[in-house]
Amino acid sequence: MSDVPAQLMQCMEVWGGNRPVDAGVEMKGLDAWVHCRPWNDADGGGDVYYVSACATGRITRLLLADVSGHGSAVSDIAITLRALMRKYVNFLDQTQLVQSLNSQFTALSENGRFATAVAITFFGPTRQLTLCNAGHPPPLLYRSRQRRWEVLHPGACGANFPWGIVDGCDYDQLQLPLEVDDLLLCYTDSLPEACTPAREQLGTEGLAELVRNLDCSAPSRLIPSLLESMRSAGYQTDDDVTALLLRPSETQSGARPWRPMTMLGQIARAVLRSIRSGHLIPRPDLKLANIGGVLFPRLNGRWGRRR
Repeated sequence: MSDVPAQLMQCMEVWGGNRPVDAGVEMKGLDAWVHCRPWNDADGGGDVYYVSACATGRITRLLLADVSGHGSAVSDIAITLRALMRKYVNFLDQTQLVQSLNSQFTALSENGRFATAVAITFFGPTRQLTLCNAGHPPPLLYRSRQRRWEVLHPGACGANFPWGIVDGCDYDQLQLPLEVDDLLLCYTDSLPEACTPAREQLGTEGLAELVRNLDCSAPSRLIPSLLESMRSAGYQTDDDVTALLLRPSETQSGARPWRPMTMLGQIARAVLRSIRSGHLIPRPDLKLANIGGVLFPRLNGRWGRRR
């Protein structure tokens, strides 16, 4: 997949944290690359990243959050976020996860804790991506057919508050159909807020312009190339640097069909592992595409239609 170490995701696994990393992540139908460099080479920073895979391998979830503060307090929050990622690992609809994350940070708001974040769910059989932007810098989307990058400005995803600001609010979410070799780049605010020695800020459009000059045919090198381009142009940052890149791959429904018996076998193995570990298997949500799609693949197509 790439020339950086690859994390091979197993069913119902949650991988990530807030520690330094430069790695690829392989899932059925989706490849991702994660780069995290905490400020001042610390063991852990305020940026938290997670990737999860559901029991059937159809649902991949990615989370990138910029949590206020640093050190052990953020590490404790990262543990809580991991638990929530696992609780909803088999949910196709990420609405409850987003609301739970907001409630969690609202409970911590008395300690000054809040987070900007992007929560992403990718449904492999239809290559449908659902994105919620909670006050985070806008992701960059590359359409491989048009060979063009675009900025997913906040208006495209709704004007959502960061988590921990308003409890009980509804979060708008954007649904995007993706094709093989499309790219989605998410990042924390240290990139657009990077400055030259003359205090000239890069900004979102400046960042997008740098990305447009990079080679998209080698996605495993895109994040390192972007950071090198920033350094070469004189942009520096005094904050944690984290970026997440994802790309739908060929191992999709067209190349490797989502076979019902294979998925039932995956579920059975996941149940056995849960019994052995003493932890109950996280339940799925009761969406028709999520439950019925395991046995009847045509029902997978119901996800992403107007609901």
